[in-house]
Amino acid sequence: MTIRPHRIGVLALDGVVGLDLGTPAQVFGAARTADRRPLYAVDTCTPGGRPVRSSAGFRVLPDHGLDLLATVDTVVVPGLHGGPPMTDGTIDPAVSGALRDAHRRGARIMSICTGAFALAAAGLLDGHRATTHWAHTDRFRRLYPQVDLDPDVLFIDSGRVLTSAGVAAGIDLCLHVVRGDHGSEVANRAARRCVVPPWRDGGQAQYIERPVPRTPASGTAATREWARQRLHEPVALRELAAHARMSVRTFTRHFRSETGLSPAQWLLQQRTDHARLLLETTDLAIDQVARRAGFGTTAALRQHLNTRIGVSPSAYRRTFRRIPAAGPSGPAAGPSGTESGGLRLVAEHP
Repeated sequence: MTIRPHRIGVLALDGVVGLDLGTPAQVFGAARTADRRPLYAVDTCTPGGRPVRSSAGFRVLPDHGLDLLATVDTVVVPGLHGGPPMTDGTIDPAVSGALRDAHRRGARIMSICTGAFALAAAGLLDGHRATTHWAHTDRFRRLYPQVDLDPDVLFIDSGRVLTSAGVAAGIDLCLHVVRGDHGSEVANRAARRCVVPPWRDGGQAQYIERPVPRTPASGTAATREWARQRLHEPVALRELAAHARMSVRTFTRHFRSETGLSPAQWLLQQRTDHARLLLETTDLAIDQVARRAGFGTTAALRQHLNTRIGVSPSAYRRTFRRIPAAGPSGPAAGPSGTESGGLRLVAEHP
């Protein structure tokens, strides 16, 4: 069966953030079938197809104007520094119209970081829960009081409109979309290709003013990897601390500083994610999945999966074992953000 790549249009506005601009093409371009066929095609547009300045000292020369948004399946608005959506709550009517038209015809709409200001200015977030970079919380609430802003999460998926927190949280959101479209196996391969963690729960708190551990020797990364290899076994806190050669109290403090979670919360998250992967990629019976993920019983797995994502193991398997619907055809998306995204970058200074 020929898979027609899902088409994604990235809308760059003046002051676009460079990392946010390249993230969709990089992450979605890395999402491929087992035989390496691309699952997404990413193109970039600007108002009128004109060059726009980035916040990093280069200009973006796109291949498309706003008419691109009338043809794609998903629209992504990267973060921006400054401009009317962030200063006075307005947006170019042509941009607003293109975004609203895309939403009206059923396209999925996403923002990364302060791209949420553009969606809010277009009225697409009115009455909905959304997030953006924590540093811009006060400004966002002042300009858009009609939006239910939650600045304490990495991303929010409200169905057809999705928003993410700042900078690297855009990667988490894109991987979340890949996971929802094509399952954990494809998302995990894409994450490995991008050399990033395959999953950070959208409800995880943004890392606000969190100090970095002073020395690598004090870290718990090796112990976390050791625990991941033993998810099917009972792993007590004292065993984790002993592996890290720390007291329980010191280990717990370092662990929470590095992950934002307690060891027990982290283990539960890892076990739930492993169970999801087994449900998606194997034909193991539910009780076998429960044992291999460390839950022990089907009842325990059912309880934790319901708490985490609101569905039973069997319902989750039925949903994610389906073959994703093919999207409209489009050019193949490669791993490079600048080439596959339909844009050129030009330095502002020699």
